[in-house]
Amino acid sequence: MQDFSTLSPEVVWSIFAEILKVPRPSKHEEQIREWLIAFAKSNNITCHVDKTGNVLMDVPATEGYEDRPSIIFQAHMDMVCEKNSDVCHDFMKDPIEAYLDDDGWVKAKGTTLGADCGIGMAMSLALLVDRTYKHPALQALFTYDEEQGLTGAMALDGSEIKSRYMINLDSEDEGEIFIGCAGGIDTIIDFDIKKEKSPRGAAWFNLSISGLQGGHSGDDIEKGRASAVKLLGRVLFSSMKYDILVGEIDGGKLRNAISREASALIAVPQSFSDNFKVSIEKLSNDIKNEFALTDPDIEISLKDSEGCDSVYDKAIMTNIIRSLHSAYHGVYSMSFSMPGLVETSTNLASIKMTEAGIQVVTSQRSSVESAKHNIASIIEANFLSAGANVKHTEGYPGWNPNPEGYLVKTSDAVYRRLFSKSPKVRAIHAGLECGLFMDKAPGLQAISVGPTLRGVHSPSERLEASTVKMVWDYLIALIEELR
Repeated sequence: MQDFSTLSPEVVWSIFAEILKVPRPSKHEEQIREWLIAFAKSNNITCHVDKTGNVLMDVPATEGYEDRPSIIFQAHMDMVCEKNSDVCHDFMKDPIEAYLDDDGWVKAKGTTLGADCGIGMAMSLALLVDRTYKHPALQALFTYDEEQGLTGAMALDGSEIKSRYMINLDSEDEGEIFIGCAGGIDTIIDFDIKKEKSPRGAAWFNLSISGLQGGHSGDDIEKGRASAVKLLGRVLFSSMKYDILVGEIDGGKLRNAISREASALIAVPQSFSDNFKVSIEKLSNDIKNEFALTDPDIEISLKDSEGCDSVYDKAIMTNIIRSLHSAYHGVYSMSFSMPGLVETSTNLASIKMTEAGIQVVTSQRSSVESAKHNIASIIEANFLSAGANVKHTEGYPGWNPNPEGYLVKTSDAVYRRLFSKSPKVRAIHAGLECGLFMDKAPGLQAISVGPTLRGVHSPSERLEASTVKMVWDYLIALIEELR
């Protein structure tokens, strides 16, 4: 891993470099939690872990700031673990191999970088240990399992938040102050489907879809990028006229990531084999042309295979393929109250083989609570029609923006004074934990800021190094201003 000691502020980058060494997949935050506890101990910071696993730290005010309201910084411990198929990396053991490219972006070698939200953690910790600025009493909250359901935030006891102001550091655009976000819900679809013996004399093929950009299912959903799972449904649906049978199927990984890869093992009668290959080639060219601007590296390959001993029941698999092809994916509606903001969307996230059959996972987001449940019901209706068992997760609320609040107005004014330009004050379609905290701690005011990240939730994730210093300077100025 590259030495980041030449980057500024050194206190932030040195902590971030250490965080990159610690495995922290969602639902497996044990190692990063212990690292945080050890960090607090070595820096004489008061620290405790709540009964569910969130980590909280406290430092007293500096002289002259004792009477000012406390501020809490918030970030999440876990990271999305995605890698390219040709990369050997164990996210439970291996450190992230990060480097600074010639254009000033910090990247990882074939994996997610984990700057979401590792750089937010690093900034929070740096603000607690830095002795060069004046501040009121400070808290830092590090939640677990944010990426797969905001689990830590939902479990937190609101009495743990003793501050008036919250600065969430999980945003991805320097120069933007987020004051609202979408709520979300997952819809889980299970198909009961049996396998039977494979037919003799069939031609077997491995169909794979790869090279897609993917991305965050909130931040990137409006960019029109292809979903590998959605494309797989399309290709299989077009292939049904060749009497296909499916032996294996797989696509996507995480509910909050636009799927980048998908595959299926397919059997075709020998008499249809040549026409089948021609059909796939033509469809592949059509799809590449359609997504030439959003996914220029898309690959759809069909390779001969030795096949497998069993195939899925044809009638039920036909229903699965039809439902994949017809399932809505992408932006469902745009906001009229905040032009340019996606209001409602749905992500066809993954399809996996299970012991009982096949499971499809989707996620829905909306800044309007009733619309969130409506799009989830539309997805439910689609898969119920195919004979699936459908259930919804509890979900999480959105964060209703208040542009007239003191924290928002002060944050805007400080940015303009510091950089001689106005920030963008806006809501985001991605999910942030602030809405949950504001429900639990009445009177809490919150904003979300952060340095510039791109390609989050995919191996193309990158952090613009120069914006880290800008956000750091902004946070210091804001902390000293708040009253």
